Amino acid sequence: MTDTMDPATETMNGTMKAVSQDELGGPDVLKLVTVPTPEPGISEILIRVHAAGVNPIDGAQRQTGAFVGQPPFVLGWDLCGAVEAVGPGVTLYQPGDVVFGMLPFPQGHGAYAQYAVGPTRVFVRKPDRLDHVHAAAIPMVGLTAWQALVDTAGVGAGSRVLINGAAGGIGHLAVQIAKARGAHVIASARPGDEERHVRDLGADEAVDWAGGGVAEAVRAAHPEGIDTVIDLVTGDPEQLAALCRGVLREGGSVATTLNAGDPALLGSITATNVWSAPEMERLELIAQLAGDGALRPPVTDVYDFADLADAFAAVGRGALGKVAVRLDGAD
Repeated sequence: MTDTMDPATETMNGTMKAVSQDELGGPDVLKLVTVPTPEPGISEILIRVHAAGVNPIDGAQRQTGAFVGQPPFVLGWDLCGAVEAVGPGVTLYQPGDVVFGMLPFPQGHGAYAQYAVGPTRVFVRKPDRLDHVHAAAIPMVGLTAWQALVDTAGVGAGSRVLINGAAGGIGHLAVQIAKARGAHVIASARPGDEERHVRDLGADEAVDWAGGGVAEAVRAAHPEGIDTVIDLVTGDPEQLAALCRGVLREGGSVATTLNAGDPALLGSITATNVWSAPEMERLELIAQLAGDGALRPPVTDVYDFADLADAFAAVGRGALGKVAVRLDGAD
C-alpha cells in the first residue's frame, strides 16, 4: 500500500482513503483505496479517525470473512478520533469532540479509514491522560475483559482470579481491571518478558502457561481453590475442564473467549462463553479507570495507516500487548 493521503483534498471531493480488500487471504490482500466518505444517519456521528486498534479477530475476518461476508470490505472496529459531523437527533456530541469506542460487531466494521460512522452510544469521550493511539487500543479488549470479569464472574474485592493468557490483548487489561476491583490476580504467562509484563501490570502471581503446569502451580499456592478462571488461550474444552477442576473451588466459575464445551465436563462449575459487545456504560467505567491512571493500555507496536498489512503481521506473530495504526500523524 504505497498510495499517499491528503485529508483536505479527499474531504473536499467527498471521498476518503480506506484500507480494503477484494479477496480473502493474508495481509498482502490489503490495499489503499478511495471511497465515498460516509454520512451520519439518525443518532449517528461521523468521526475523523486518528487511530485504530488492530485485533486478532480482524485478521481472522480478513482471512475467512466468517462474520462479515465476502469482500470487498473495510475492516476494523476499534477507533479514536474527532467528531466531524452529527446526524439527526444527536445531542450527546458535537463536532470537535474527541471520542473513542468500538463500532458494532460484527457488521459495523470500517475503522480502517479516514472517516467512520457509528451509533452515538458506542463511543465515549477520550480521557485527557490518553493519546489517540492508546485510546484506540482499549475498546474491544477492554469490553471483553470487563464483561468476563465483572458482568459474568462478578469479580470484586477479595476474589481470587486466574487470568489464563494474561500477556495478550485481552489479558493485559483483564489483569488491571481485576486489580482495580480489589481482586488477587494470578496471571499465566511465559517466563521472561511476558512474566515481567504481567507483574508490571499488577499481577500478584505469575505461572508458566507454556509449561503445561498451570493447574498444579495454582493449586499448590491455593489448595482451597480459587474463585474464577478467565480463559483466553486454551481452546480445547477438555483441557479447559481439567484446568478448572484443578484450580476452582466448589461453585467457582470460568469465562472463556474460546469454547467452554459441554457443561457436563465442568460439573458444578459455571461456564460462560464471552463475546465483546459495544456498551457505553461499561466503556465509560473503563475510560474512568484509564483517566485515573488505574488502567494503562500497553501498545507495543504502532504503524502508519498505509502500513496496516505490517500491523496485521505483528498481531499474527503474537505481539506483547496491543498493536495500533495511526492516521495523519496522530499521537
